[in-house]
Amino acid sequence: MKKNGHPEFIGSDFKAPDEALFQIIPVPFEKSVCYGKGTAGGPEAIINASLQLELFDGKTIPAEYGINTLPPLDCDVSPEKTLENISSAFRDIIGMGKIPVMLGGEHTVTCGAIAALKEKYHEIGIVHFDAHADLKDKYYDNPMSHACVMRRVFDMGAQIFQVGVRSLTLEEENFRKENRIAHIDAEEAALKPLPYRILSECFPKDIYISFDVDALDPSLVPATGTPEPGGLLWYQTMNILESIVKNRNVIGMDFVELAPIKGMHSPDFAIARLIYNTFGIITRSMY
Repeated sequence: MKKNGHPEFIGSDFKAPDEALFQIIPVPFEKSVCYGKGTAGGPEAIINASLQLELFDGKTIPAEYGINTLPPLDCDVSPEKTLENISSAFRDIIGMGKIPVMLGGEHTVTCGAIAALKEKYHEIGIVHFDAHADLKDKYYDNPMSHACVMRRVFDMGAQIFQVGVRSLTLEEENFRKENRIAHIDAEEAALKPLPYRILSECFPKDIYISFDVDALDPSLVPATGTPEPGGLLWYQTMNILESIVKNRNVIGMDFVELAPIKGMHSPDFAIARLIYNTFGIITRSMY
């Protein structure tokens, strides 16, 4: 289904656009990727795949709360201007009292989201799903590389909890230790029982979920620039999301780094389903 010339996520019209709880912002931004490329095609692939989803997610119908898809953000500008435009879109949505959901594009886009959210919320907790720590200060002399995004978020004063990491430098590991960045890495998630409460009581109540799709195992999602073996599996991921959303207020989300592979639809569909399932987890936690 198309509205105003662009496809709608899942194609639902349960609520008017300005009443929809979930406001989707496609951001086909790709500037600093240096291995596998193609993340600019991620938002469109996710939205197209979502049209094949069932509205019933197995428990409820999250679309009943409303899903509005905004036109894709123009990324044919400087990286700095793109981040400013992302911040502006987030300000508009949080001003409406709705949940912004950004589809990337490379992971750098998260910086624009957090810059806007920090203007409204005193404390923000970032739950960061990723195969990589993304805590480098610079990558190829670029401090705004996708490999530095969580370092920049940390610099903004947000608390971070990492899930699924299995590739990082010694410097990044030391930075995590020195700054007490809590985490459940992929090996721990696979080999040990998950704690009853994943987020500690002192972690902020207002949380932002930043989900790099390479957090998932490549057997589920090979379509990403830097796939790492040993990733999170499907129901494991759902259980973790259920735990982190419980008793928390989700103020925004992004799903990034899908690099579609021509003729291979399963990764696109998996991420569309991941997003829709997350909507269900959030809406069920509200009541």
